[in-house]
Amino acid sequence: MNNNQSTASLQKAVIYARVSSKEQEKEGFSIPAQLKLLNKYAADNRLQVVQEYVDVETAKKSGRTGFTEMIKLLRKEAKAQHNVPCRTLLVEKTDRLYRNLKDWVTLDELDLEIHFVKENVILSQESRSSEKFMHGIKVLMAKNYIDNLSEETKKGMLEKAEQGIYPSFAPLGYINVECNGKRFIQPDPVAGPQVRQLFEWYATGNYSLLDLTRKAYDEGFAFRKSNQKVPKSIVHKILKNPIYYGEFRWARKIYRGVHEPLISRELFERVQEVMGEKGRRNTKQQKHSWAFQGLLSCGHCGCAMVAEIKKNQYVYYHCTRNKGECPEKWVREEEIARQFGQAIAAIKMDEDILGWVTAALKESHTETKKYHTESMAKLQAQYEKLQGRLDAMYEDKLDGRIGQDFYDRKSTAWKKEQDEILRKLERYQNANRSYMDEGVKILELAQRAVILYEKQNDQEKRRIINFVCSNSIWKDGSLIPNYRQPFNILVEKKRECQKEKAAFPVKNGHFENWLPGRDSNPRQGG
Repeated sequence: MNNNQSTASLQKAVIYARVSSKEQEKEGFSIPAQLKLLNKYAADNRLQVVQEYVDVETAKKSGRTGFTEMIKLLRKEAKAQHNVPCRTLLVEKTDRLYRNLKDWVTLDELDLEIHFVKENVILSQESRSSEKFMHGIKVLMAKNYIDNLSEETKKGMLEKAEQGIYPSFAPLGYINVECNGKRFIQPDPVAGPQVRQLFEWYATGNYSLLDLTRKAYDEGFAFRKSNQKVPKSIVHKILKNPIYYGEFRWARKIYRGVHEPLISRELFERVQEVMGEKGRRNTKQQKHSWAFQGLLSCGHCGCAMVAEIKKNQYVYYHCTRNKGECPEKWVREEEIARQFGQAIAAIKMDEDILGWVTAALKESHTETKKYHTESMAKLQAQYEKLQGRLDAMYEDKLDGRIGQDFYDRKSTAWKKEQDEILRKLERYQNANRSYMDEGVKILELAQRAVILYEKQNDQEKRRIINFVCSNSIWKDGSLIPNYRQPFNILVEKKRECQKEKAAFPVKNGHFENWLPGRDSNPRQGG
């Protein structure tokens, strides 16, 4: 009975462990290692683990089932009426928990106590703003690092495109095949002729898109796996896609493909002519290029704010009132420009805040650089091990201990592994070089944006606003800016720091609440 009471009084916690690829699991970031660490931490700190959640992400499997299930449990616990709800989350470190900024916001709204065990940090709503600020910068830099690796993947796909190989999933009418380690597309024996028939029918000019969609389905044209009807929107995309005559679009460029075309270029161009004739409409050309049109919506009804010239010289903005009467008044363009200037000024940081951001950036960069160095050392060791095997096997071939066929087969496989290792090394090197550079660029822009905005003409001001803000609102004569990431984080943390400065007096040039305090992750009984 006493044991049950003791268990019931323990603080409940959930554990989350994640690796982003099967390769990471092999390189020492295994799930069992994370779970062992986190369970030991829970035992040392008298935490009762009620559930463990695990995610192993691969290129073949999108989404995070474990993370989603964990959020469901924590939300359910937040509404529970029992005495000891589960409000504690244990995770190895920052980049194991967050895959994107949306994850950060989701967890922040749950009012949890999150223990980052390897980083020796506990975060909760009661944490000091400086701790939250440093954590926010780490999350932002982790997101930037992930984006960087994504860019390296895109570079590999771009290289395939430049070789004429379509680098993605085959469109309807083609299938993906693999040959000598490379993926290609080739005509689908069933859907290929059906796609060709689509072009031939539409080129006659006797069918609308809707008629063509119905006729195609009646003739058996459907998606490969589900056997569902191909909708009109997909038929339209097929008729506009140059891949079917041998070229394809990738990264806003056209490449000549090495795949087999389904139709001739002449047939494709005839289809475009028919489509143009059917869809041609008279449209009014806009006479003016308004500085802020498209950047603002009305805070009362959500309609767009549009511009008009009055008395042949003054530009006014007003709500379109497409949803009916609206109380928002007309406003001069100069006033909108002034308030956008104030919004841009809000991202500039004071020197003390800039110091904290720079420190957080350097700390995050140091951790990432250490990870890169360790990972690259492991990859280099793997490369040298393979090279040693190749050298030894070559001597065995010369001495007649192995045959030519065996040598060719094994050397081809090991050299392929070496090539993959070299590609990984290059990705790590490129990501490591740009990690700090991107952070520095963000800080420089934040400090110089006001000066740039004040000196530019209206169109250049529009470009700056577009870079910093998105979908801002105008209500009752006031601008409500909606900052893009990461500027929203900078503005939010600047406000928090300003409140901190107002609440705590300056002592010896430092803010008392920002001075180093006791460890944020104290050990019980220690």
